[in-house]
Amino acid sequence: MTASTEPRRIRPGKSGAPRRRYTSAGTRTEAFGPSEWGLLAVVACLWGSSFLFIDIGLQAFDPGVVGAARLLLGAAALALVPRARRAVAREDYPRIAALGLVWMGAPMLLFPYAQQWIDSSVAGMLNGAVPLATAAWSVLLLRRIPRRVQLLGLLVGFVGIVAISWPELAGSRATAIGAGLVVLAVVLYGLAANLAVPLQQRYGALPVLLRAQLVALVVVVPFGVAGLPRSTWSWPSALAMLPLGVLGTGLAFVLMTTLVGRVGAPRGAVAIYFVPVVAIALGALVLDERITLAAIIGTVLVLVGAVLASRRETPIMPLAGDRAASAAPRRWSPRRPRPARDPGG
Repeated sequence: MTASTEPRRIRPGKSGAPRRRYTSAGTRTEAFGPSEWGLLAVVACLWGSSFLFIDIGLQAFDPGVVGAARLLLGAAALALVPRARRAVAREDYPRIAALGLVWMGAPMLLFPYAQQWIDSSVAGMLNGAVPLATAAWSVLLLRRIPRRVQLLGLLVGFVGIVAISWPELAGSRATAIGAGLVVLAVVLYGLAANLAVPLQQRYGALPVLLRAQLVALVVVVPFGVAGLPRSTWSWPSALAMLPLGVLGTGLAFVLMTTLVGRVGAPRGAVAIYFVPVVAIALGALVLDERITLAAIIGTVLVLVGAVLASRRETPIMPLAGDRAASAAPRRWSPRRPRPARDPGG
């Protein structure tokens, strides 16, 4: 009885099938070009203005109502785009569901509730640690260390965030509960930026974000319904939900997902450093707020950090364990035939 020469078929999900990583490197390893800087600028503008709309919404609505309204409007806007309704593979449903929970579902509840115990200045400074959390998750999941110049850029950018927030931190209100909720949201944001990379590269941003926001709605809507009795109707608060949902939740997340898919999660997360810069500029233009010297210095540091972090990504240094594994000699496997010996040797 002869052995069959037909190749053995491997069922999806069985041993031997290629495992999909939780994250991956960006498709573009070169320094940022005009399109990457453009994506970064638009994301920073949309998310920087979101804090203003959140404050207006919280004047009349419960935090749960604000979170549910922005997600509902964001998902509705994405559903109008035909490309967002393209099919995705069933095996990626759990990853998309996880993305919706850690990127939108939980943080959109954590931030409004946290701002009941801490001032927005403290929340903004802690939110500036998102690129650092993203880089940490990338090291854990990819087991690769970014280049020193990019790590330096992330640190310089965070120092700039602290400098921008420093004048408002004096005498600000903060509690351990509020700060803990924001830190938890920051950790989740860092994980989400990494989870989004391979999904965007596989399907594009629109199909992934529509499904992720629908999952997040399942989590947030019950809190929104529970918060209705504690809310009052206000036209300014209601109108503020439109740009917050359609632009700050629908469009901004699509553009951010596109950015991290191109340049990788750590470099793409640098957009977060520009959020307080935009918020300060809007405060000066719209509310006639004074710009401090510390804010100017911090903005310069943010720009310097962004330029350093946007440099060419390769080469990436593996961790010590990975270097040892790659340098170890390959062991002979009984399934592989031994090399034939030279009969004259």
